[in-house]
Amino acid sequence: MRFSVVETGYDRRQVDACLDELSLRLGRLAARAEGAAGAGREWDQIRSDAVHLCDFLHRRTAPVEPAASHPSVAEREAAELLAQARAELEAAREEARRLREEAYAEAVRARREFEAALLARRRRESRVDEILAGARGERVAVDTPTAAASVRPGGAGRSSA
Repeated sequence: MRFSVVETGYDRRQVDACLDELSLRLGRLAARAEGAAGAGREWDQIRSDAVHLCDFLHRRTAPVEPAASHPSVAEREAAELLAQARAELEAAREEARRLREEAYAEAVRARREFEAALLARRRRESRVDEILAGARGERVAVDTPTAAASVRPGGAGRSSA
């Protein structure tokens, strides 16, 4: 990462500020990845943040002239922290990939269930249409008893047999 070189290595405030920003962004990215199981628009924001983080890291990791032939304690610590941040970023990417695959599988399952329910409804509708078409063609004899025949004039209700 590029930092101002001072007598004993890099400016510690710059290193700390950079790592704090990186930690904050990685934390936000991990939180979004956990909460984004069903949100399509959230994936775009996660992807954008990941690209921004990668660009940020690439800008910061350009090689610089070493202050000495042996890395200082601060340089070793910064390298360790950077490696840890990269590992966390990779873990967040993997979690986001897993969540995306789960969401896709759930969407496919829901679509199949919907299509099966729609097909069953269409079959029932077709069967009802067939029954009704057959009923329209049949004639009922005039003297056939019906439910209306059991009602007494004057609205007295059903007859008792």
